Amino acid sequence: MTSKELMHRSEVAVSVELETPDMTLNIGPQHPSTHGVLRLIAKVDGERITEVEPVIGYMHRGYEKLSEVRTYLQITALVNRIDWVSGFANEVPFILGVEKLMGVEAPERAQWIRLILSELFRISSHLVFMSSYPLELGATTPLMYVLREREHILELIEGVTGGRFHPNFNRVGGIKPNYGGGKQTKTQSMDLPAGFFKATLKAMDSIDQICDDIDTLVTGNELIRARTVDVGVIPADKAIEYGMSGPNLRASGVAYDLRKVENYLPYDQLDFDVISRPGGDCYDRYIVRLLEIRESAKIVRQAIDMIPVGPLQAKVPRVLKVPSGQVYSRAENPKGEFGYYIVSEGGKMPYRLKIRSTSFSNLTILPWILKGQLIPDLVAIMGSLDFVLGDVDR
Repeated sequence: MTSKELMHRSEVAVSVELETPDMTLNIGPQHPSTHGVLRLIAKVDGERITEVEPVIGYMHRGYEKLSEVRTYLQITALVNRIDWVSGFANEVPFILGVEKLMGVEAPERAQWIRLILSELFRISSHLVFMSSYPLELGATTPLMYVLREREHILELIEGVTGGRFHPNFNRVGGIKPNYGGGKQTKTQSMDLPAGFFKATLKAMDSIDQICDDIDTLVTGNELIRARTVDVGVIPADKAIEYGMSGPNLRASGVAYDLRKVENYLPYDQLDFDVISRPGGDCYDRYIVRLLEIRESAKIVRQAIDMIPVGPLQAKVPRVLKVPSGQVYSRAENPKGEFGYYIVSEGGKMPYRLKIRSTSFSNLTILPWILKGQLIPDLVAIMGSLDFVLGDVDR
């Protein structure tokens, strides 16, 4: 036997020896202190993922059915817990839907306060991402540094609504008034605490500074870029096909934002940009959220300059009964489009409530995006989607 034949046999033996069958890995269920309770059944070939099946439903929340035995006023206490990081923003489209059915419009000042609080929750939600996502990639410094600035936003929210996470502040026809009394002026009113505008403007300056610091700590970090650039690319057509929305959709080059498309709050009177990026990778999803924080700060500053004085509540019946009808109402939640399909047969409770939650739609792309990826990139890709499992297991 020639040396060439012996070499060929040895190569065949090595290749046979290294052949391994696909392995099934159970990743999760994850602890609730992360994004929520999620399990992935992943088939892997070595370090390469060949197939992924997300397993959801561990939280057993059932908000859609719970709403059928709650009054419209009670439901706001439920819906702000769906995406628990976005709180107030979850209430807005539901209240707007009920107001459409009743033919009621909130006073102008109440609409502007809704807008300001929605943007404060957008900043708060994105700051949670800015603190947790670098941590998932191995950068520990931004966590407490960013969360410290988020505390200032939560203090502002608590000063107005009395709650940090779950304000339950919206009312059909307006917002919850402060019955402490006092003369209503632009600087001190029955709805906002004294000094709120000044403190908020100061907080927006701090937010701009923290964005600069995040740029220094994270954006230009070569290790972060190595983990995110050209990783988990979602083309625009796939993002649309899977029903993605919010920053994840805009990071794939689709500049679609409900704040520009639908006049559900007075965003049309404000000057702000819809942030989009063409790459569709983990890095672009991070950049879009960082730049959106700056835009939200710009929106809040303009809203403070433009907010009028006036009543907080339209005239609605003391016993709230919604006429028969159906409506779909949606808004730009920090994570994307959040909508409610409300069916009323008259009375104090909805006959049916269907929730179009943002994270559920964004999560559906996981089997497609994770196929063919390396196991170490799984965490980077999932984290970049910024989902909350309470939003999925609604």
